[in-house]
Amino acid sequence: MTTAITLTLLFRPVGAIIFGLLADRFGRKWPLVADLAIIAVLQVGTGFVTTFSEFLAVRSLFGMAMGGIWGLASAASMENMPVASRGLYSGFMQVGYPGGYLVASIVNLYLVPESPQTWRSIFWVGAGLSAFAAFIRMLLPESAIFQRARVRNISTSKATALFARSVTVMLREHWGIWIYGILLATGLNFLAHSSQDLYTTFMQKSKGFSPFLATRANIVGETGAVLGALLGGYISQFLGRKNTLILSIIWCAGFIPLWVLPSSWTSLSVGAFFFQAGVNIAWGMVAAYLNELAPPAFRGLYPGTVYQLGNAASSAASQIEATAGLTIRKQVQGVDQPDYGTVQAIMAAASGALVLGCALFGPENHSVDLNEAKTAIEEEGANIDRSSSNIVDDMKVDDKHVEHTTTYATAAHVV
Repeated sequence: MTTAITLTLLFRPVGAIIFGLLADRFGRKWPLVADLAIIAVLQVGTGFVTTFSEFLAVRSLFGMAMGGIWGLASAASMENMPVASRGLYSGFMQVGYPGGYLVASIVNLYLVPESPQTWRSIFWVGAGLSAFAAFIRMLLPESAIFQRARVRNISTSKATALFARSVTVMLREHWGIWIYGILLATGLNFLAHSSQDLYTTFMQKSKGFSPFLATRANIVGETGAVLGALLGGYISQFLGRKNTLILSIIWCAGFIPLWVLPSSWTSLSVGAFFFQAGVNIAWGMVAAYLNELAPPAFRGLYPGTVYQLGNAASSAASQIEATAGLTIRKQVQGVDQPDYGTVQAIMAAASGALVLGCALFGPENHSVDLNEAKTAIEEEGANIDRSSSNIVDDMKVDDKHVEHTTTYATAAHVV
């Protein structure tokens, strides 16, 4: 089953690149609507697979579609949000992740045991949510930046050529910020996945709790994640994005012992609540932070792609933990079991150190104006216009030089 998680995460960058380019070329609205519709179809399809190979194939396709969602949604959100509200709204947007995880946990706890379709019902609920989101996005307007860009009278072929040239220029001039974004996203995704993907397994195998109690503990942790995302987004507006990252890592480090060491369900659940709150204090400001760092004409491509490349880099987190559990063992009620608590603590400390390093040495572009940026086509067209203007000016200078030279020559001949 951890292979299914890994494949889904590995294929996300493919979707982020495809839909990110579409969003920066054609606008935020319809690529996102199409992506959400594809996700709904694949969610339904997941519920009808009959073999594990089919399950893996559908989840891989789902990973590609899922990869496009975050970048498009964050770009449209941040572009249309007042600067003073950007951090808080970034937190609200990030609530979608632990919020969806929370809904899935509740469905797994109460609907799955009562449904003849068992686990398949989770995916069908997800399909309904995705289809509803697509419908809502259809009703909302296009980003103002692209509404303005449509006023330009440029043929489709010329616009595509300008866009392709702009992508090349952007990668050449902004490669450093791409590397930084990928490193940061890798650390954050390792921190999230290593603390969530096997958490219910940890509660059952390493602590001896029933699946019901393990799922309830997960719900408590995701509730903390929701509140942490809101808090992180809000405080980042006046503390700054980098300082919020530093705070989140210090918070997480302080709650690692309570998160993995106790034996009672209550203490572990409290630890899960506060640890996941700390993780999501960081995640709550990521949408705002990455959009502020992004090359202005590529806010559809950059945030989603670096985020999903970080996801791909951390895709093996659950498999690493499962493999480590084969050798790091403990006795649980007289039975030899994997010591996932120790494994999770090691992974959290290592990934937290990477995030902390990025926060200490990375850039900050707090509250930059996102509404005045040009689209990639507008920007590259303006560059070409400026180049053409410079060439014309140079030609005028050359003409004057020739004219003066001719005058001097004629005067010398007369003399």
